[in-house]
Amino acid sequence: MTLKRILCTFVALLALFSLSACGENAEENTGAPEVGDLKYESTVPLQYADQFAIYKYEGGYSYIEMVNSDKILVVPEGKETPDGLAPDIVVIQQPLNDIYLVSTAAISLFDSLDALDRIAFIGTNTVYIDNAIKALEDGVFVYAGKYNAPDYEMLLDGNCQLAIESTMILHNPDVKEKLNELGIKTIVERSSYEEHPLGRTEWIKLYGALLGLEDAAEAAFQKEVDKISALEGLDSTGKTVAFFYVNSAGNVVTYKTDGYVPAMIRIAGGEYIFSDLGLDDDNKLSTINMNMEEFYNTAASADIIIYNCSIISQLSTLSEFLALSPVLEDFKAVKEDNVWCTGKSLFQQTDKMGTIIQEMNAIFTGNGETQELEYIFKLK
Repeated sequence: MTLKRILCTFVALLALFSLSACGENAEENTGAPEVGDLKYESTVPLQYADQFAIYKYEGGYSYIEMVNSDKILVVPEGKETPDGLAPDIVVIQQPLNDIYLVSTAAISLFDSLDALDRIAFIGTNTVYIDNAIKALEDGVFVYAGKYNAPDYEMLLDGNCQLAIESTMILHNPDVKEKLNELGIKTIVERSSYEEHPLGRTEWIKLYGALLGLEDAAEAAFQKEVDKISALEGLDSTGKTVAFFYVNSAGNVVTYKTDGYVPAMIRIAGGEYIFSDLGLDDDNKLSTINMNMEEFYNTAASADIIIYNCSIISQLSTLSEFLALSPVLEDFKAVKEDNVWCTGKSLFQQTDKMGTIIQEMNAIFTGNGETQELEYIFKLK
């Protein structure tokens, strides 16, 4: 055998050995967590969300990790819980039904998955999504108390399988402890911590994994991604935008510059009127309060006003808006007839972030009055 052939054979054997070794240590090399005795298969790709990860394991098992929150193992129907699980893992056995959904941000995501019937209990009696309103009226699910005061007896009698809480529950840890004591599994979702607006929409993949509806979740998410993709490459309109509401004390509540609403405005081709608001604030809240005079000093020059009615009473007319403060008449957007208002459902429509950004773009480009908008309308 020639030296050349010997070398070629050696290289081939070395490559074969390397591939074999990679296969044997695939789980170690991917950085996927060890989950009992399950064999890792793949990681679900995420485009925008960074507050959770989904890992797939042989046999159809899904393992979900949320940042600074819960670890969840989803066990497929007919399969058993594997041995060797860490004690802090919340085990969800499919099919998952009789959910107590406290996080209002998730209602629309369940709706997009056609899974409102998986919810038996809800943590609010104020919903603005049409299908959820009907489900509440028809008794598909019932109000079982707020996050800090659930009706434990109702949840137990209804065989509640899982409580999905928002981060508000962290202010009342005793409630979560009580639910767990009663055998009601509880997880705390963190979609509100996503910086990119479509990161919030991408939480539909987490609910798809919980419910066994991954394909539907991917399709619903991609629909909103496509709407954003259509705006990529477009030049900024140069229009400055103020987004706010006036609270009962007469103060303005607006968004920090690095919040997700200013991000929506930028993606839509606008420029948020505040360039550095709240950047040095360590508070996790995305909003900031200020008095009207302080707000006026910057926002009076904004080309466009979008008044946020998803938090407070709905406005219908420009005169109702002007009645909030006498100084509003001096705003440039008022003088130029460019005052818009959100509907009540805006921030419950987590599944429609791409659509809402498209509507903002229509407003910023001057096409808002010639298009039929669903979530934002002009005040006249």
